[in-house]
Amino acid sequence: MDDNASDLSRPLEGILVADFSRILAGPLATVTLADLGARVIKVERPGSGDDTRGWGPPYSATGATYFEGINRNKESICLDLTDAADLELARALALRADVLVENFKPGGMDKLGLGYDSLQQENPGLVYASITGFGSAGGADLLGYDFLVQALGGLMSITGEEDGAPMKVGVALVDVLTAKDATIGILAALTARAATGRGARLELNLLSSLQGALANQGQAYLGAGVIPKRMGNAHPSIVPYQLLDCADGPLAVACGNDGQFARLATVLGVERLAADERFATNTARVHNRVELIKILHGRLARATALSWELRLTEAGVPAGRVATIDEGIELAETLGLAPTIDVQDASGTTVGRQIRHPVSWTPPLAPRTAAPPALGEHGDAIRAWLT
Repeated sequence: MDDNASDLSRPLEGILVADFSRILAGPLATVTLADLGARVIKVERPGSGDDTRGWGPPYSATGATYFEGINRNKESICLDLTDAADLELARALALRADVLVENFKPGGMDKLGLGYDSLQQENPGLVYASITGFGSAGGADLLGYDFLVQALGGLMSITGEEDGAPMKVGVALVDVLTAKDATIGILAALTARAATGRGARLELNLLSSLQGALANQGQAYLGAGVIPKRMGNAHPSIVPYQLLDCADGPLAVACGNDGQFARLATVLGVERLAADERFATNTARVHNRVELIKILHGRLARATALSWELRLTEAGVPAGRVATIDEGIELAETLGLAPTIDVQDASGTTVGRQIRHPVSWTPPLAPRTAAPPALGEHGDAIRAWLT
């Protein structure tokens, strides 16, 4: 790693990432590495590139927003892996890389001579991350789309109204979780390599990342034999922790302990509830959920959600209205969280705004603000470098 990066302004400066992935999980992992200072070279199919270049609307002035949100700070080269010359360039890139990320069908990279076993003989320090839907054994032939994994993995069974249909989460959450797992594994492998000089083969799959994120819901089954069900916005183990109806709409109330519940009861003018044996403890409130929620609805219906939000927040009770995406970003801005960055094209012209890397560093990272690359934008320079 470059000694100039010792101040941590770009902690992955000097790390080369060969990105053979597409869609979401792989590119989201590699954009994180790029944000942290790594050089990421994205290998794309000639003519079409990453599938998400065509996933629109919506489109910005420069392309599909789906693609743009996860491919900044990267270089793009088009290589036809069925062409011998281009395949040789792909192998040359892989042999120079510190990290390779791919999400081909299991065995696909091996057939091309780009599998881990082949590459690590000449590049023993390579950290090689493979992302699949259901693993490389019994699920090797299954197509790993986020929506399908949410269904088969159980997440949809606990998402949605109690008497309604199973629902997916409003973003491709399993892909996002898998990307973060991949990033964690890659960084750990790079840390180990610094001591041993050896790389590693990392295998990730969407189903395992989903199950790893089930947290209390998964352990409810493993530890107590309870199979969680859909509960709408309610929480299986905490009450009140859900949307509650006010005069003009819903309010999210999240009482994580008995003290917060007592303050909620005081603000609502029903202080007696905090001493009532049916509601005094969280366990009691869970058992008497229906009766308590009915009482709370009756009190909250007397004023607007905004009015209650202000009063409860002042009293130290976690509460807030349901915001839209733009309102959420605006909130982060008002809180001084600087949620976005401007990205620039090669001429330094600002061409868009994106959500920034979410970790704040002290001392701060040196910002990287290169716009997502045009298809094959850096191909000539990369070809010259590789040859």
